[in-house]
Amino acid sequence: MTEFGYPRQLRLLTAGDFQKVFDGVTVKVPDQKILILARHNGLEHPRLGFVISKKNVRRAVKRNHVRRIIRESFRLNQQNLPPVDMIILARPGLGDISACDLHRLAEKCWSRLNKKSKHVLNKQD
Repeated sequence: MTEFGYPRQLRLLTAGDFQKVFDGVTVKVPDQKILILARHNGLEHPRLGFVISKKNVRRAVKRNHVRRIIRESFRLNQQNLPPVDMIILARPGLGDISACDLHRLAEKCWSRLNKKSKHVLNKQD
């Protein structure tokens, strides 16, 4: 049976976890509204963290809404994602798009992350 939970081990929790990703980015997935920075983690599962500033998404309610939708998309797609630590960085205008569009954006980014991650792994071998 496939697990679709979102336990603590699937999250970037400490400042050290975030710093490792920022210092050793191996995969970048840019988009107009978000940027995903990723680094292979040596584990068997992906981990997720968010950096959504007030400057880019003004209202706290909207920042939480964005997190909730991307987290749900991650939870449903975690079995298909490579074992990387990833940080989702918000860009201006992210808070202005609808929930449906945000979900589609997340799906597109997961697909691009998979492709780029495989490409980087093949280069390293």
